[in-house]
Amino acid sequence: MPHVIVQNCCNDASCVPECPVDCIHPTPDEPDYATAEMLYIDPDVCIDCGACIDACPVSAITTDYELTAEMAPFEAMNADYYAAVGSAADRDHSFTDPRIGRRRPSSDAETLSVAVVGAGAAGHYVVSELQHRIDVRATIDVYERLPEPGGLVRFGVAPDHAETKKVQEQFASSRAQSGVTTHLGVRVGEDVSAAELSAAHHAVVYAVGSLHGRDLGLPGADLPGVTAAADFVAWYNGHPDFAGLAPDLGHERVVVLGNGNVALDVARILTADPETFAGTDMTDEALSALRSSQVREVVVLARRGPGHAAFTAPELVGLARTVPVVVEPGDLDDDGDEPTAAQARYYRAQKVELLRSLPAAGSAPDGRRVVLRFGTTPTAVAASDGGLTVAFDDHGAPSELACGLVLPSIGLKGTSVPGVPYDEATGTIPNADGRVLGPDGAVLPGVYVAGWCKRGPTGVIGTNRFDARGTVDALIADFHAGVLSAPSAE
Repeated sequence: MPHVIVQNCCNDASCVPECPVDCIHPTPDEPDYATAEMLYIDPDVCIDCGACIDACPVSAITTDYELTAEMAPFEAMNADYYAAVGSAADRDHSFTDPRIGRRRPSSDAETLSVAVVGAGAAGHYVVSELQHRIDVRATIDVYERLPEPGGLVRFGVAPDHAETKKVQEQFASSRAQSGVTTHLGVRVGEDVSAAELSAAHHAVVYAVGSLHGRDLGLPGADLPGVTAAADFVAWYNGHPDFAGLAPDLGHERVVVLGNGNVALDVARILTADPETFAGTDMTDEALSALRSSQVREVVVLARRGPGHAAFTAPELVGLARTVPVVVEPGDLDDDGDEPTAAQARYYRAQKVELLRSLPAAGSAPDGRRVVLRFGTTPTAVAASDGGLTVAFDDHGAPSELACGLVLPSIGLKGTSVPGVPYDEATGTIPNADGRVLGPDGAVLPGVYVAGWCKRGPTGVIGTNRFDARGTVDALIADFHAGVLSAPSAE
């Protein structure tokens, strides 16, 4: 196999248009892209040109002869994907970039003025899409409430995932372009109002994302020691809102509720050698706490069976190469109906096979390990003997686990912005194709949304690229249609 994707890729598909033989899939125009865990290179079609390596913003692609033992599982993942869904050579190659054929604006055409609220991945992809349009000239003001940009790429990606964080270099390049001004430490609703932003620009795009974890909704969820996994991640990454969180690491066991990628990330952080994180974005406070931590076991409780595991296969591979991961054989009976889509069947079979390869027991020499449990529905959290007890239904039987810290990892809730409509039930800004809707359901001219506050907290970094493209398409169509009000004079 000439080339292999060997880590959690960002899925922004920068590599796809660079490939001269169309061997990287799923592409953004294919239906299964929205649910893809990563992209895959077809070993039977790749011609070893290297174009994808240069295009990848997170250095996730390598050649087959450079594969290390740790990378070996990814070679099989790339090949097995095409065995399950069909060769890249048989795919539909009819994709046409919707931007082709648009004309450059005349020299006296009006310049579009846009404010982008939020300097995370979604906001930066909006900036990039505006910069690459040939049918409009735009000036862009980026507003970020924090003193540094990056959003969840900076404060949500694990500190030792330096390659993933490299996408920030692409973001910085966009901000450095002519016509872009970045305003850090500016809170919309306090330092400037939503109405003032709208008056000063043709359009405002809100890309504020999601930060806090969803409410657990169980008895005892408000006890000290129950901390959303998202808050824990923000703490060790140095998010200023979570400085001084001081999670209790003085007990041997931590229980994580939910088994998505964030759940596996925190399990890895808690059980890995703390020196792994020296010199990374991890704060000195968090590094010191991990060095003195008494945690030896992290138990990850998942309500559903292994076939419905929310984590991606690359995330499980990364965890297992860091610390012993064990799973009880009785937990590995697959569950639920067989998916109809080939891609979904592939993901389910791949995860179950990886889980079956894990030991049923074992730990590191110092006792550190991660235990994955399936078919366990938490029912309550209670204070007990200076720590906590998690009660759960274990395949129909009541059970308990004593621990010192409970980290619910059950998703994120959206962020509201003063002066902008917000749907509490969905945690999103109500919109139609990126156009924000008012309380009466009518479109609010000149107000748009992108990223998680548009669609909910789903997808990975690169998913925001194509989400942003849809919003920018709508914005520019409205600009050319004359429905956007010109900025008011200062």
